[in-house]
Amino acid sequence: MISRRQLALSVVCLLGLAVGCSPEAKKGGADVTGKGAAAGPTKRLIFLTNGDDPFWDACNAGLQEGAKLFDIESKGLVAVMEKNNGTAQGQIEKLRQFASQSDIAGVAISVIQADNAAIVEEMKKLAAKGVKVITVDSDVDRARFRDARPYYIGTDNIVGGRLLGAAAGKILAARNVASGGYVQFAGFTDVDNARARMDGFKEAVGSAYTELDRMPDGMEGAKARDNVRTALVNHQDLVALVGIWAYDAPAIAEVVKERAVRAKTTVVTFDAQAIALEHMGNGLIDAMVVQNPFEMGSQTVRLFVAMLGDDQGVIKEMFPNLGTENGDIFTTGLRLIVPDEGSPIKQGEMPADIPHEFKTLTEFREWLTRYGLTSS
Repeated sequence: MISRRQLALSVVCLLGLAVGCSPEAKKGGADVTGKGAAAGPTKRLIFLTNGDDPFWDACNAGLQEGAKLFDIESKGLVAVMEKNNGTAQGQIEKLRQFASQSDIAGVAISVIQADNAAIVEEMKKLAAKGVKVITVDSDVDRARFRDARPYYIGTDNIVGGRLLGAAAGKILAARNVASGGYVQFAGFTDVDNARARMDGFKEAVGSAYTELDRMPDGMEGAKARDNVRTALVNHQDLVALVGIWAYDAPAIAEVVKERAVRAKTTVVTFDAQAIALEHMGNGLIDAMVVQNPFEMGSQTVRLFVAMLGDDQGVIKEMFPNLGTENGDIFTTGLRLIVPDEGSPIKQGEMPADIPHEFKTLTEFREWLTRYGLTSS
C-alpha cells in the first residue's frame, strides 16, 4: 500500500526527471575541497580564542573580511569565532565539543597554555577526524608539540618583545634613567606568546635594567590592577612597568595615575584597546607594540581555504620556507605606536633587525578608522 506521502514524493521525482535539473539545482551545502558547492550542510571554520578581549573583535573583523575576500560562502563554508572563558579547561571542553560535531571543517586555536598536553591531545583528535587544525596568535610549545598543528599564524612574539624592550631602553635612556628594575604583567606567564614576549623584552631592554618579577593575573582585570599596586609597593627601585596582554595596558595606566607615580615610571605595553589609546593620548603610556589581529583573522581564512582545497600554490606563498626551521610560521607584522608629541622615539630610530611599522597615535587611529575598528 503506497502512502500519500510516498506517492507525492514519486510525483516530484518524476517531474524532476521530465523537466530536468540543472547541475546547480542538485548542489547545495559545503564542499570542503574548496572547488565548488557539493551535497551536504554548510561547514564551519571555527576560531577559538583564549579568552574574551576587544583584541578578538579586531580579529573577528578580519575573519569576516577574509570570508568575503575568499568567497567562502560559495564553497559552502562559514567563519565563526567562539570565545573561550579564559581557562585551559574551557578550551579542552570546547575542543571536545567540536569533535562531536560533524559540521566543522577547520579549527584555529589561540592556545591558552603552550605546554598543556590535554589541549594538544584534543587538537590531535580533531585532526585525526579530518578537521584542519592550526594555531593563531598563541602557539603550542614547539619543542614538544609542534606536530599538533601544521601551521601557525600570528606575531613572532620574541621579536615583538625585543621591539618593546628596545623602545623601553631608549625611553629610559632619554630620561637619564641609567639603571633600575621592571616588572612584566600577563594573564598567564606560561603561555607561549607571553613567555616569548617577556623573554624578548628582557633580551633587548639592556643589562642595566633588572627584571624583578613576572606577575600573572589569570585574565582578571581587578587582579591585573592589584598586581600593579603590589609591584609598586614591593619594589622601590621600579623604573618601568611592562604590559604583555592587551588589558594590562589600561590596568597599568590607571594604577600609575591613581598612585601618582607617572613622573618616575616608564609604561610600555602590548596591543591597543580603545581605552589604552585614550590613556596614551592622556600621557599615561609611552609606547605600544601593536599586533595585527585583523590580518590574523583574514589570513586564517585564506589558509583554511587553501588547506581544504589542497591549493599548494597558496600554501607555498604563505610558507615559502616550509620544511626548514620555523618555516611553518606565518607572521602578521608589528607596529610601534608612540604619542603624537614628546616621544624620544622617532621614525627609523629602532634597531634595523627588528622589522616593524612606525606610527604616531594619530596615524594609528586613522588606520583603525579605515577598517571600522576601535582597537587592535
